[in-house]
Amino acid sequence: MAKPIRLGLIGDNIANSQSPRLHVLAGRLCGLDVRYERLVPAAIGEPFETVFARCRAEGFRGINITYPYKEQVMRFLSVPDRAIAAIGACNTALFTNEPPIGHNTDYTGFMSAFRAAFGAANPGRVAMAGAGGVGKAVAFGLAGLGCEKLTIYDTSPERVYPLVASLRDSGFAMKAEIATSMEKAVEDADGLVNSTPLGMTGNPGSAIAKHLVAGRRWAFDAVYTPVETEFLSYCRSAGLVVISGYELFFHQGVHAFRLFTGAEVDAAALRRGLAEGEASERMSA
Repeated sequence: MAKPIRLGLIGDNIANSQSPRLHVLAGRLCGLDVRYERLVPAAIGEPFETVFARCRAEGFRGINITYPYKEQVMRFLSVPDRAIAAIGACNTALFTNEPPIGHNTDYTGFMSAFRAAFGAANPGRVAMAGAGGVGKAVAFGLAGLGCEKLTIYDTSPERVYPLVASLRDSGFAMKAEIATSMEKAVEDADGLVNSTPLGMTGNPGSAIAKHLVAGRRWAFDAVYTPVETEFLSYCRSAGLVVISGYELFFHQGVHAFRLFTGAEVDAAALRRGLAEGEASERMSA
């Protein structure tokens, strides 16, 4: 009998993460025995680096990393992809090499989610709130999609400067700018992106105010718990085409599963299975 594939997620606020369900179901669909654990450093009573090292020592095939450790993990990884190295954040680590190989499936997953919604269309000019780990991945994803201009606002400006510098040095044609307010950022925007935790369960609100939405073409929210955030709700009401954080979660998860296992899951069957599992949970709640 094949040895189980042991995977996990390290993060601080992951009680509602659907990653365990996605990877276990993807494994089942591919005939693989996948075990996936949630690992919260504070709950374990160990710092991130100790938890990460223990996963390596205990035979995990790989680990997903989420807030606030996507940048911190970089010092333990080899990152051969130049774009991901420039992002400066990884959400997936493979322990099949030494040192472990770092990937960013938020970066590739966002591009896949955008293409699924819009085909080959150009993102145009985009305003983004937030320059943290997921913001960096989305920014480089937009550059890879041919975005004309990205204007970024963050309440901590010191996070924006290195991101804009990395984007300008990356060789992409996209123009990258820093805004002094969200109002300034959206002035000529076709698309709106929320890459902050605002709107997440337990952290209500929106980084992009309702009155700034009118006249835009599309919107993306990196938050996926809940799927229908306040931000996406009023974007939808204003007639924008919206991409939910669930789409990023789904596509990045499929990409991570491929990296972890080498297997290609049937994405349509996986999506159906996840939806059925969520419906069953709601009925039993």
